[in-house]
Amino acid sequence: MLKRKIMKRSALFILICILSPQASSAEPEPRDLIQQAMDHWRGLSSYSEMTMTIHRPDWQRSMSMRSWTKGDKTTLVRVTEPKKDAGNGTLTKDNNMWTYTPKVNRIIKVPSSMMSQSWMGSDFSNKDISKSTDIIDQYDHKLLETREQDGHKVYVIESIPHEEAAVVWGKEVLTIRDDNILLEQQFWDQDGVLVKTMKALEIKQLGGRTVASIIRMGKLETPDEWTEMSVQDIEFDVSHPDSLFTLSNLRNPRQ
Repeated sequence: MLKRKIMKRSALFILICILSPQASSAEPEPRDLIQQAMDHWRGLSSYSEMTMTIHRPDWQRSMSMRSWTKGDKTTLVRVTEPKKDAGNGTLTKDNNMWTYTPKVNRIIKVPSSMMSQSWMGSDFSNKDISKSTDIIDQYDHKLLETREQDGHKVYVIESIPHEEAAVVWGKEVLTIRDDNILLEQQFWDQDGVLVKTMKALEIKQLGGRTVASIIRMGKLETPDEWTEMSVQDIEFDVSHPDSLFTLSNLRNPRQ
């Protein structure tokens, strides 16, 4: 009889734990959400073809480019059109960045002090183009909000850099969907002022994944100026030779 009572109580306790909102609604760790979003976009490796459009009130220009990534610290971006810009390239490897310009036939290493500067006159910085994942380890992360949006759960995360981190931002605020899509990334300065925002404008299936196919970066003080990246094609987890990510290949493309 005593054994039956114990078994009933155990079963009741397990049922309460299963049905309890506190037990079933544990929020994910914000750091894990950022890591998963980064991994989702880059994969183990990737190849993509995209168009960058720089918009200003009195002019607009577009460049076609190809991009290769391997791991979370290696990226090569090369411009293919228009003809006057073709061949311009950027290589990022182990937190180092180099640019190549065919017109002057020179490879230039970008110093860390220039990583926050504009990339090719766009609203994206050298750091943005490198697709660096430094935010994962060099920031502390806090989940600010969880909400429902378009049938998805959406997480808003505040990321504040460590005191010793070599970054220019006072904080970043990321909005990530439950399918690992980065919907928005805000960049705040040291005085708590929102400087620029990157937003996903279009989401669709590419390369067998749901990804943000069009993203726009713009500064708050100049709303009529922005830069869009539109991805036409992307492949994930493809095999890239190590020779692809070299200064020699940056100067003399073999792929």
